[in-house]
Amino acid sequence: MGSQTTLTVDTAERMTGFGRRLAALLRPGDLVLLSGELGAGKTTLTRGLGEGLGVRGAVTSPTFVIARVHPSLTGGPALVHVDAYRLAGGLDEMEDLDLDVSLPESVVVVEWGEGKVEELSENRLEIRIERTLGGETADELGESDGRRVTVTGLGGRWDAADLTGLSEN
Repeated sequence: MGSQTTLTVDTAERMTGFGRRLAALLRPGDLVLLSGELGAGKTTLTRGLGEGLGVRGAVTSPTFVIARVHPSLTGGPALVHVDAYRLAGGLDEMEDLDLDVSLPESVVVVEWGEGKVEELSENRLEIRIERTLGGETADELGESDGRRVTVTGLGGRWDAADLTGLSEN
């Protein structure tokens, strides 16, 4: 096990800010797996990542297209945003998507990727978003609906990483 940190995020704006801070740690070839129930804030976090990486295009949920590529506007890595919810075949099906991008030169963010894409890389960040309170409905991140975000770095790439800087100061 590499490094791990847990933080509480209580608004959509703060989730976006967390994504921007996370982007500063990422480099080409990084794999980020996001897990959490519907409406937990996975796409909001990825939107912040996209802002932090300086990529083109609005980051929205890729549920119906399965994967969306956002090229960098700043000469950095592209952001490949994948929704693996309907990818039953896992890695093989992911490769069949024939993404017009080199995954080793991109930052790959996969929603609903647990148990499906881990073999893409032994080095990965796993981010679990859990509701800390709130109602029964899976609506978007509301003002009073906090999230506990657990970031776990796996593999040698993340052994010495300091993830504590992801918390707001």
